[in-house]
Amino acid sequence: MHLLIVEDDHALGEALSAGLRQLGHVVDWFRDGAQADAALASAPFDAVVLDLGLPGGDGMVWLARWRARQLTLPVLILTARDGIEQRIAGLDAGADDYLLKPISIDELAARLRAMLRRSSGRAQAVWQHGELEYDPATKMVRWKGQSVELTGLEMALLEALLKHPQRVLSKTHLQQMLYDWSGSDPASNALEVHVHHLRRKIDPAIVRTVRGVGYALGSAQVTP
Repeated sequence: MHLLIVEDDHALGEALSAGLRQLGHVVDWFRDGAQADAALASAPFDAVVLDLGLPGGDGMVWLARWRARQLTLPVLILTARDGIEQRIAGLDAGADDYLLKPISIDELAARLRAMLRRSSGRAQAVWQHGELEYDPATKMVRWKGQSVELTGLEMALLEALLKHPQRVLSKTHLQQMLYDWSGSDPASNALEVHVHHLRRKIDPAIVRTVRGVGYALGSAQVTP
């Protein structure tokens, strides 16, 4: 997942970012709502982890603005505000989940996976596409019942394609899903290299090239 964390506490922001990256996620972390808002307008994200006590504008204000703009990506509020009225207000304002600090990284990641399943209409924890199985919790990939070893970026690319099985995704969109803003610019052919590796490790037809546009999830049947 490409995650956006909005948290003004430096130590907590660092810990959340590092923990989620260790679990294989692409993470961008900002310390106020204005920066997060600009990021949401510039790149695709799968979910937002939102603190409420932010400088320059409360998190509830930003959540209301995003929902008013019809921004539908899942938002998880992570805050120290533990009143029942505050939890109700957060959920009624459009949050998909409301958690209290402190929280373990493993529980946070599980909550984010559950939100993503709901938003994408998936009922099962393991994503299946024909002969391909992918477990986002364990990062396990199986093809025709056999485990497939992928690098972190190869897995992130496969997950991005699996999340949108009917869509053609542009190269720009996929690059934004694979790399956070703080990293160095990828090589110009990096995406093509990852696509090549997925085809080699799984099946030549697993990724479909749409010339002049980008890539799409391909056939999940066995190539003769």
